[in-house]
Amino acid sequence: MARYMVERTFSEGLGIPVNDDGAATCMNVVIGNAQHGVTWIHSYVQEDKRKTYCIYDGPNPEAIREAAETTGLPVDRITRVAVLDPYFYK
Repeated sequence: MARYMVERTFSEGLGIPVNDDGAATCMNVVIGNAQHGVTWIHSYVQEDKRKTYCIYDGPNPEAIREAAETTGLPVDRITRVAVLDPYFYK
């Protein structure tokens, strides 16, 4: 399975509350992604919440884009990435 970084822009800012509603929103994304063989690993959110950088595992960029359509999330760019671990060299 390949790893990808998905860049997203939220013009009004990402509005996921830190409560049961927010947890349900995230779970709906997980379920929607699974329909396309895609796994959400984690995301980084800019301080103003207008831009996110999300790490996903998936079979290809098309599956990630289809999962985003299913979950109603925007996609600016999908980039295949690999992990560079500084502790690998010890």
